[in-house]
Amino acid sequence: MPRLRALCVYCASSQRCDPRYHATAALLGRSAAERGVEIVYGGGQVGLMGAVADAALSAGGRVTGVIPEHLIVKELGHGRLTELVVVESMHERKREMFERADAFAILPGGLGTLDETFEILTWRQLGLHDKPIVLLNDGGYWQPLLDLIAHQVRENFVRPEHAGQMHVADSVDALFALLEALPGQRGESDTERF
Repeated sequence: MPRLRALCVYCASSQRCDPRYHATAALLGRSAAERGVEIVYGGGQVGLMGAVADAALSAGGRVTGVIPEHLIVKELGHGRLTELVVVESMHERKREMFERADAFAILPGGLGTLDETFEILTWRQLGLHDKPIVLLNDGGYWQPLLDLIAHQVRENFVRPEHAGQMHVADSVDALFALLEALPGQRGESDTERF
């Protein structure tokens, strides 16, 4: 398997959540930098997004943010990134993040994080990519979502093999161990299928 070069991180811009989520986000950013893995994320400087970016940058890592023009003020576009890509729409943001990443890490977040998560899962279900997707179930945050997906499988709305396309880690170390072990990294044909 090719070495993981760039990790797309989906997470919250909220400042109001439990500080332990910020600490986990910072640990992920620092750990990525120490492994030589670039962070690709939503480009904000607040909430978990800011914690991931700041920690990676402080550890000497490369961080690329992708942000729609209309969110630069709302999410306070990060001004110290290695690269900040400004796009016109949310659709372009998600597409650009996808194209730049070899794998996806999902940290705690709200509706925007769910939107990104389900889109990248659906693209994988449809065979549009085979990049690894790992949910960081920090302190059981995502357990209700995992229970819902298990319910969907039991009720025959989701196939077990599709539910199994998202892997679950309970720590940052476990997340990177999974990413290093899973097949499916960036391929030339990934973006040609859209």
